[in-house]
Amino acid sequence: MTLTTISIVLFAALLHALWNAFVKAADDRFAILGLIAVGHVILGIALATQNPFPAPESWPFIAGSTVIHFGYYFLLYHSYRLGDLSQVYPIARGMSPVLVALGAQVFAGETLPPAAWAGILLASAGIFMMAGDVFRGETPPLVVLTALATGVMIASYSLVDGMGVRVAATSLGYIGWLFVAESIIAAFVFARLGRRMLTISRQTLILGLIGGLISATAYGLVIYVKAIAPLGMVSTLRETSVVFAALIGMLWLGERPWKLRLAASIIVATGVVILGFSAA
Repeated sequence: MTLTTISIVLFAALLHALWNAFVKAADDRFAILGLIAVGHVILGIALATQNPFPAPESWPFIAGSTVIHFGYYFLLYHSYRLGDLSQVYPIARGMSPVLVALGAQVFAGETLPPAAWAGILLASAGIFMMAGDVFRGETPPLVVLTALATGVMIASYSLVDGMGVRVAATSLGYIGWLFVAESIIAAFVFARLGRRMLTISRQTLILGLIGGLISATAYGLVIYVKAIAPLGMVSTLRETSVVFAALIGMLWLGERPWKLRLAASIIVATGVVILGFSAA
């Protein structure tokens, strides 16, 4: 991985933490997830109409990723309904790098050097530390279970899209049609909302649409890099978003404690540095 690709993924990580904070701060999280999907569709249409059509081999991956994202949104909604951003986010994101690296080795034939594995494992350990009260039994078991299930969805769509974009023959075309397919998710959410759509607050509407564009940009950048870089490394760098999420949780949402999260952030950063040197 080059310094440019690393910088792209780290920027995407910041954007990802930001839109998750939007979801947590919203007064109607179900509606905002539907609006975020709309934001994906808007960017998707722009990309799909300006880039080549993805190769037929990539369409099963687009379909599979769409189904997985449906489960992801469902679990994310319930995770944030039950727990804090600084509880849910680290649990969900912490397991993803290891699962993606293992999945890439099995399904994509990617073999990482020992130093890269050391960086991945260290970063994942630091990410889990962000939710320190989990290990003291202070987090409700249902929060832990929904966050872990969310993490499985994250690893699944990360692996599927990483493999799909590589056979699409057009990264931007793949990203565009993947986002257009999320119109199914948006339609489902709005159908469930029914007349509640008329009472959505202006704040939720603005946060949802802006959050959707931010989310689409973040994941689009990650998929683009996955076409040229090892999936496990990309996933680990992306999950440094927990550091940004911890800062947002403390400074914006007033979540505590901060000392453990600071220490965990240092561990995550160390793992990322090791990962960066292994990729040099």
